[in-house]
Amino acid sequence: MTLPVETLAINTIRTLVMDSIQAAKSGHPGTPMSMAPVAYLLYNEIMNYDPAHPLWSQRDRFVLSSGHGSTLLYSVLHLAGVEQYEDGKPTGEKAVRIEDLKSFRQLNSRCPGHPEYGHTSGVEVTTGPLGQGLAMSVGHAIASKWFSAKYACDGKDLFGFNVYSLCGDGCMMEGISSEAASLAGHLKLSNLCWIYDSNKITIEGSTDLAFSEDVPARFKAYGWNVVQVEEDVNDLDALRRAFAAFKAETERPTLIMVKSVIGYGSPNLAGTAKVHGAPLGEEEIVLTKQFYGWNYEKFAVPEEVSKLFADGIQANGAKAYAQWEKDYADYCAKYPEKAEELRQIAAGELPEGWDAGIQQMWEPSEKGDASRNSSGKVLNQVAAGIPWMIGGSADLAPSNKSNLTFEGAGDFGPGNYAGRNFHFGIREFAMAAICNGMATCGIRSYCATFFVFCDYLRGALRLSCLMRLPVLYIFSHDSIGVGEDGPTHQPVEQLAALRSMPNLVVFRPCDANEVRFAYRWYAENQKSPVCMIVTRQNLPTLARAVEPTGDVCACSCGVSKGAYVIRDAKNPATGTCDAILMGSGSEVHVCLDAQKILASKGVYARVVSVPSMELFERQSAEYRESVLPKAVTRRVAVEAALQFGWDRYIGPEGKFVGMTDFGASAPYKQLFEYYGITAENVAKVAME
Repeated sequence: MTLPVETLAINTIRTLVMDSIQAAKSGHPGTPMSMAPVAYLLYNEIMNYDPAHPLWSQRDRFVLSSGHGSTLLYSVLHLAGVEQYEDGKPTGEKAVRIEDLKSFRQLNSRCPGHPEYGHTSGVEVTTGPLGQGLAMSVGHAIASKWFSAKYACDGKDLFGFNVYSLCGDGCMMEGISSEAASLAGHLKLSNLCWIYDSNKITIEGSTDLAFSEDVPARFKAYGWNVVQVEEDVNDLDALRRAFAAFKAETERPTLIMVKSVIGYGSPNLAGTAKVHGAPLGEEEIVLTKQFYGWNYEKFAVPEEVSKLFADGIQANGAKAYAQWEKDYADYCAKYPEKAEELRQIAAGELPEGWDAGIQQMWEPSEKGDASRNSSGKVLNQVAAGIPWMIGGSADLAPSNKSNLTFEGAGDFGPGNYAGRNFHFGIREFAMAAICNGMATCGIRSYCATFFVFCDYLRGALRLSCLMRLPVLYIFSHDSIGVGEDGPTHQPVEQLAALRSMPNLVVFRPCDANEVRFAYRWYAENQKSPVCMIVTRQNLPTLARAVEPTGDVCACSCGVSKGAYVIRDAKNPATGTCDAILMGSGSEVHVCLDAQKILASKGVYARVVSVPSMELFERQSAEYRESVLPKAVTRRVAVEAALQFGWDRYIGPEGKFVGMTDFGASAPYKQLFEYYGITAENVAKVAME
């Protein structure tokens, strides 16, 4: 049978999918088999994309929110000939080779079970947890609008791009898709297109079991342009008309609804849940290939198909990139300052003098300030020095002090896409995922909420860690110090939960100057997200020894190393301390007061501030020994949270003063006394 070359290309995607999953004896063939026409059309016709330059800033983005269908993306990346880049440079290899498809889901393959950002070029974000890809695509669309508004000149936009995301019924059911779609409609992100594969099948069976809403009506209510492809998804002309409708839209994001049969072509499994998450089996693959009219070996790519992609996306992408390079060279000559900023963004560098605003130390003060306030001040100082640092809060900016208040910051929205303040609304999960999307475009994004609500966004924070994105999370109201709001708003287990997450750095500063140095570490870091945990109640600003340079060596080095001796005391008889008191945040001050009580009893206690356990664990054994000498076994850790995580520092003879249950509703000073988080009790425990 002689097939039209486009049909042959689509069937090539389908057969690569089936062969890869069968070789792995694991995977999800159903969606890739049915959505192959969409992937083919996007990559070979619709998107502005150069396979030789997958990091091109103006490329259109494609996000596979249905990440379980990863073989669809891998197959089309192979056919498109996308180059593999590492550390920003081409390796001379294809991102997805046939051997990678043959080793799908195997160790060190470039085709892991779900797409992983930074592992395979052409994969824009890590997806798999349903719905998060959609929210990250909103972050991409926001970044596109922001770059256009900030850097386009002379009526010529060299920086904007369109964003496409493929999703399914599972993504639509997840609450994060509602949060993200609602905000995207409000912001009028006309450069955003979601393609909804309505195949009406999930793992348990038909979506009729649990999902019967009117999706088009829902999205129209969000303010979206809804385009329904009434024809079968295999009708390429119908799909072309749908994408043309998206490109013609100037005021709204677009949802393209397509109807498909999951596992299309499989005689015995198509349209059933059985084809969602398991290989077809050798016999069924033979029958399915017969249905496609496929007469080639396993993992075959017909020459006509290779030529089709060479004449399509490869040729058109190269032409578009060459023209952009020429235009960008002219732009750099005409606007050197803007061009330098763009270079720094792409390189992950900071502007010269970015830290000018945070040079000055805070003076000692017994009254001090809440660390949420000092955090807000330092955030503004840092953001003023990094023009591409943007973000906002989930409706709590007045409380967590996350607004950028300097002149020119402005609010991001349809009237000002160059604004740097975001009003995410009460949408914590989508907020964090959107910040992930922005971060993959080079923006230094941040988001903020009350600490207890970090549980609402934890799934997106986990992906920040997986992708190693330098997203800043500002969490205020950090403990039972929230007081009268009671246990629903008092985080006690959240510190332990965050500290258990790989690649995450958690700071809980004890005063304004620790806040300052924690922000410095965040700004200079490019490889991990950071959580800034700050108080509602005032914290004294501690006196510190100033070096001749004007810096505070112990504090600056100590914060960057995660823990340090903030006040030492040595027994004249032994030359060392008798005990160690350690804590983070507000409880460091409890330790300092306890140190005075112990001194009056002839006990010499060292006080150690531990703003970041993660950074302390990265230090040498020698440094850790210098802070927590093994010979000193009398140790007390103090934190208005659960003990989990402190045992490695207090040892078998040590004690913990903190929480063992949820909090209560009362003024915060009463709560600290009620739970024994006081200097008197710490001194008593140390004496015992």
